[in-house]
Order: sequence, then C-alpha cells, then structure tokens
Amino acid sequence: MDDVFHFPHHIPAVAHRPTPQNAIAIRNWLYFVAALVFAMVLVGGATRLTESGLSIVEWKPVTGVIPPLSAAEWRAAFEDYKKIPQFSQMFPDMDVDGFKAIYAWEWAHRLLGRLIGLVFAGGLAFFWLKGRIPRGYKGKLLFILALGGLEGVVGWWMVKSGLSQRIDVAQERLAIHLLIASLIFSACIWVAGGLGEPRPSHILAGGGRLRFTSKLILLLVFIQLGLGALVAGLRAGRIDNTWPLMEGGFAPSLETLSKLDPWWLNLVNNEVTVQFMHRTMAYVIFVIVLLHMLDAAANATGMAARGAAILFGHVLGQIALGVATLVLVEGFWYWADWPHISLALAHQAIGVAVLAVATLQARRLHAL
Repeated sequence: MDDVFHFPHHIPAVAHRPTPQNAIAIRNWLYFVAALVFAMVLVGGATRLTESGLSIVEWKPVTGVIPPLSAAEWRAAFEDYKKIPQFSQMFPDMDVDGFKAIYAWEWAHRLLGRLIGLVFAGGLAFFWLKGRIPRGYKGKLLFILALGGLEGVVGWWMVKSGLSQRIDVAQERLAIHLLIASLIFSACIWVAGGLGEPRPSHILAGGGRLRFTSKLILLLVFIQLGLGALVAGLRAGRIDNTWPLMEGGFAPSLETLSKLDPWWLNLVNNEVTVQFMHRTMAYVIFVIVLLHMLDAAANATGMAARGAAILFGHVLGQIALGVATLVLVEGFWYWADWPHISLALAHQAIGVAVLAVATLQARRLHAL
C-alpha cells in the first residue's frame, strides 16, 4: 500500500515541533503577557483613584480604540458624561479640559485591555499553528484566553453599575473585576513556571506540609486582593486612619461590625467591617508566610527556601506600604491627591508582586 500511495518510508521531523527552545519562547511570551496585566492593574488603580472609570459611558470593543479627535466629538462625549449622576454630584464644575483628563485614564485602561487580548490571542495562534505548544498546554492556554474574554465583559458590567443610580461602580463588581485580572496574571505565571529548565530546589522533609502551605498562602493572597478592591470601592481607606488601633481598640465593636441587616451585607457594604477584614487578613498572611519561611529554611534548599524568604520580604513591604497609605491620608489635601495616589498605587503594585511571588513559590513546590 505504501508503494501505491507513494508514502515515504521515512517521514521527516516536523520543523516546528515542540522543543525546549519553543517551551522557553512560550514561557517568555506568558511572562510578557503577565507584565502587561500587571501594568493594566496599576492603570486600573489610577483610574479608580482619580474617579475616571465612568468617563466613557459606552462600550465599543472595536471603534472605541479611537478617542474623540475633534472639538465637536469631545463636546459630544462630555455631554454624554454629564447625563450620569457622577457628574452632577461630584464634578458639577468640570469643564471639557477636566473631562479630557479623566477620559484619558479610562481610555488608556481599555486600550491596554485590548492590547493584552491581541498579544495573547495572536501569540497563541502563532504557537498553535506552528505546532510549538508542548503536550498538555493547549487547554491551559485556552482557559487563560477565555478568562480574558470574561474580564472584558465583567469590566463593562462593572462600569454599567455606576451609570444610573450611583456615582461610582459597585464595589463587589470592582472586586470581581480585579480578581479575574489577578487570576489571569497568576495563571500566566503558573503555566510559564512549568516551562523551561527549573532552578535547583530540593525538599529534605515535610514536603506535603510545604506544598499545602504555599497553596494556602496563594489562596489567601487572592482573598486579600478581593478585600482590597472592596476597600477601594467603598473608599473605606478614608476612615479609621490609625494603626494598629481601629475605632479606639484593636478591633471595632461587634455592633459596629454588624450594623447592617441582613448580616452578610456588612461583608461588602460596611466600610468599617471591610477595612477590618482587610487588616486581619494581612496579619493572618504575615504569620503563615513567616512560618512557611522558617519551615522552608529548615527543610528545603535552593529556590524552594529562597523563594519563601523572598515572599516574606514582599509581604512585609506590602504591610508597611498599606499602613503608610492608611495613616497618611489625612496629610493630603483630598483623597485623589497625587502624592496619596502614588502611595496607594505602590501598595497595589507590591500586592500584585506578592501574588506573583506566591504563585511562583506554589508552582515550584508543586513540581517537587
């Protein structure tokens, strides 16, 4: 039959089959996407802190790439913004130039989201068509792509919550939006961490405990990021600007923490409760990361031990920035003052860096 159909007895190797070099290329591409997501989270934070997120009142996934170009287009966009409650209740004296400033932040945020989608989808198509994706990774990459699509939909769902009855977006939708972005960021790093040659690491004892603790830390960091988004959405950082005391003690009274009915509303709508949960989770993470570092120092070598120490350093820096952001609020003229925004963005940046290091540590121990 081979002779009939002229099949060659030796089939040459596919030129672009998965190789170690291809794995490294995909890893670097994923790290680049993660860097773009990191930048987008920071631009999103600045958009939130400058009250710019509602400046674009329409969702145009394609044509929205082009901002207003003429004076007439700017006036039309400004007139659309004037129709929502935020303008009349927060910025009634804003002129077109002031509108252009907040529009720029939201436009940049959306443009960066489109760029991330293009870089990821284009890279995935390239590696897929060239046959360069290692076995078992196509499903993981498609999952990240799906998360990116979901993030765009959730982003508009979030913005829409502030266009009619509110002067800002719903804090629970903001938290979901940030958590999906964080999941995309962490997933890119996790998948990339499994590609290429791993750095030397060994577990001498207690491997199951170290792996469990690293994954628990990763979960708690996700929860803390969600709580931070609730604090930002509620502007809960503007109250109780003292540390370590809060409401005159280490913990607010139970009556204060549960003043809303039903009780579960306090978890997302009570500023004091949300800030207290954010503080408490920071303490919990600090203790667990410290214990993990000591455990890894005694029972692991190489990057497994050093990674735990690096993680502890990031958490310590994050707590310090969080305290500074909180207690220095009253030293600024107003909430959206740029010195305070810079401090708050640094706090957010280190928070995402904590997520990156926690992801790498959990991925590293998962493979041992």
